[in-house]
Amino acid sequence: MKVVIVGAGSVGSSIARELLAHKHEILLIDLKPEVIGRSGLRGARWLVGDACELSTLKEAKLEDADVVVSASGDDKVNLVVSLLAKTEFGVGRTVGRVNNPKNDWMFDDSWGVDVAVNTPQLMTALVEEAVEIGDLVRLLTLQTGVSSLVEFTVPHDSHVIGLTVGDIVWPEDSTLVAILRDQAPITPSRDDVIDGGDELFFVTTIVAEDELRALLAPESQIDEPDGEGQHPVTSDRHGQGNGPSENDGFDG
Repeated sequence: MKVVIVGAGSVGSSIARELLAHKHEILLIDLKPEVIGRSGLRGARWLVGDACELSTLKEAKLEDADVVVSASGDDKVNLVVSLLAKTEFGVGRTVGRVNNPKNDWMFDDSWGVDVAVNTPQLMTALVEEAVEIGDLVRLLTLQTGVSSLVEFTVPHDSHVIGLTVGDIVWPEDSTLVAILRDQAPITPSRDDVIDGGDELFFVTTIVAEDELRALLAPESQIDEPDGEGQHPVTSDRHGQGNGPSENDGFDG
């Protein structure tokens, strides 16, 4: 994958280092030539220039990039680069770094940003993840503020323990995409049993977050079973309830 990173400071260099380790083709653009020597990056290509200038982006052959990451310390630069990458070069995916949380509202598709990374917000989410077991934590906002990546750590007294993924009626606009158990990632299938301490990762619309939060709430906050004696969280495994069907997206 060809990735162009604008801004070779600590953030841009760290991203480049990780991507190089995964054998991606990296080009870094920065105004300051001295960053090349002190970056310690091997295998990356460099272009010294102003990424807000079309001539620089043309020299970088931005039209060949799969992803453009605007990681500079200046929000104005990150917005302009994202917009040019989309409108002038047709780049398929752009990622923009938000330095000032007050500017977060501008990082959307009107400025060509596919994914906005708000570092302070992400750090706050990671802190909350560590201390708020049993609560839904938003890690990242995706797709211009419509969807998000959220995490839920299953408490050891949760009502979902012992249920399989296919047993639970997940909100319509929420998808369980990964389970982290004992620091090992698991691709969820219908037959995976949920255990205490599991970290569940969902891609969900922001509107559906409240439904997901209510679904995973502690037993004491769950309504009594419905009139047919079935807990509202669960579905009939034989297809008679409202749970996931054979074609719900899980392999199994």
